[in-house]
Amino acid sequence: MRDVAVVAFTQAPSVRRDLDRNEVEILIPVIHELKQKTGLKNEDVDFVCSGSSDYLAGQAFAFVSGLDAVGAWPPVCESHVEMDGAWALYEAWVKIQMGYAQVALVYGFGKPSMGDLPITMALQLDPYVLTPLWPDAISLAALQARICLEKGVCTERDMAERAVRDRKNAKDNPFAQVKGDFTVDGILKDPFVVSPLRKHDCAPISDGASAVILAAGDRAKELCKRPAWIRGFEHICEPLDLGVRDLTRSRSTEIAADRAGVGKKKIDVAELSAPFTHQEILIERALGLDDGTRINPSGGALAANPLMAVGLSRIGEAASRIWDGSANRAVAHATSGPCLQQNLVCVLEGD
Repeated sequence: MRDVAVVAFTQAPSVRRDLDRNEVEILIPVIHELKQKTGLKNEDVDFVCSGSSDYLAGQAFAFVSGLDAVGAWPPVCESHVEMDGAWALYEAWVKIQMGYAQVALVYGFGKPSMGDLPITMALQLDPYVLTPLWPDAISLAALQARICLEKGVCTERDMAERAVRDRKNAKDNPFAQVKGDFTVDGILKDPFVVSPLRKHDCAPISDGASAVILAAGDRAKELCKRPAWIRGFEHICEPLDLGVRDLTRSRSTEIAADRAGVGKKKIDVAELSAPFTHQEILIERALGLDDGTRINPSGGALAANPLMAVGLSRIGEAASRIWDGSANRAVAHATSGPCLQQNLVCVLEGD
């Protein structure tokens, strides 16, 4: 296996609705800043991979326009996944492992404010049984939360504690959308959005983008003083049918964590992409995190949720803790699909 590291990360501020810019215009300054940080030019990048969703833009092959932010010349080897940018990073990592690239540019972007996101997400469900019913994403998550509460997996107070923690952490993150000092008792007085979920239990809808540079071996050391080396990387998908899996645990995260080697050494920092508070609890348990791990120092998905970029941002935020020396070993998590159907785990280490 080749040594591959995350060497640079940039992101756009997550906002509820960017009225003045389209997806590409949000992405352009992110890519430009990334090139400035590393000093890389287009010809220095061997592979480009992006993550986005044409359903958010409402047109076929909308992802192609994202290449305008990268630059049309010189021609590049390029790929795209209809997934969060974290999965685009996985593809780029594989490309480097295969020897086809030394340096890769990965980005994810989305502008979900253009439509009704909870309903749009129903398009990822079973097209014969579930999608025709058009269950929104919050209602499906509420069903999972209710099961977790009734089976004693967590309490509403446990859920509120995650929201308070993440919003407080986000105060130090200039790119976060929801931040501030709250109390558990205070937010538990809020009305339900869909019982048992309150507003604080749900990640915000965010427009935004993020980008990452991957590099191998000595090239990584040239581009970064303390590269965040990828020591474990795995993603697992569970069945789409909600009735055939245990919604009170994230089995796919457990498997991915085991294969990525999360439990081999102490984890200093964890960045989780769970879009609901009860799911954050399930991911914490699946990863085997304890009190010695600082969870979501950036605020996580509950503070900023740019669809198709939020998972990639978790990897970038985790790598940032390696770069600044506040962590020696970090884990980043990304998810996709209803009720934690697909999960990705990335373990990063400093020298």
